[in-house]
Amino acid sequence: MQSPTPGSSSGPTTSTPTPTTSTTALNPSSSTPTPTPAPTSNPKPTPTSTSTSTSTAFEFPREYHFPPFFTRQPNATTRRSQLEKWSALIQGWARSRRQFRVSVAKDGETALFYNRALGRRLAPADAREVLEFMRRHEGRAEPVLGGDRGGGGLSLGSAFGVGGEDDLGGGGGGGGGDGGGTSDVYWVYWKTPEEWAHDIEAWIEETAQKGVVFTLYELTEGEDTRGTEFHGLDPEILQKALQVLVKRGKAQIFGQEDQQGVKFF
Repeated sequence: MQSPTPGSSSGPTTSTPTPTTSTTALNPSSSTPTPTPAPTSNPKPTPTSTSTSTSTAFEFPREYHFPPFFTRQPNATTRRSQLEKWSALIQGWARSRRQFRVSVAKDGETALFYNRALGRRLAPADAREVLEFMRRHEGRAEPVLGGDRGGGGLSLGSAFGVGGEDDLGGGGGGGGGDGGGTSDVYWVYWKTPEEWAHDIEAWIEETAQKGVVFTLYELTEGEDTRGTEFHGLDPEILQKALQVLVKRGKAQIFGQEDQQGVKFF
């Protein structure tokens, strides 16, 4: 009559598969987290979006990390090369920041003219000298009308040893300076008004906008121009660029100062 008890021992044998199935069930569950690297493909768009923003970060040239770059070079050939390298640095810096003006005073405290790691800075007189070189020799700078005036009667030859009017191309020049002192604020033309005019004209052609009237605000801030390089262009530089097109007979500006429009031909 107690023989059924051994039969109950056969019951545990059926329960033994149960732990094995439970242990095998844990293994798949542990293997399923392994495919979850798929979410790591989601973070990857983040770096690409940041890379587009970091692509505007400015990389300083090799010369910027050496003290002699911040001091006047006495040799004429070396001095010319130094001025050209400073010009390229200023243009690259401004372009990376979408900055259209450089202030000798304000930007003198930024990394543009002040290398804190070296403890060296470009003196204000030297910075003005570079900007004047850009204006007279390259057409890449122009004093901002009404901008602050630097210290009275600075000799342009004092900073890098450039010999006054002879070396800087005379008292005239393409920047529109007035000879009454030296401006503290300059337009920096990493694209000249002529180059901006070319970009605007090309966009008008590509988008078949000839004969269409735009407000000046629409040209630089409107949705239609988003993605173009002239979107966000400084209004005064836009005016200079449009005047280039007006002189070529490619555009007409009309309206009051606050509500000006332009039509392209």
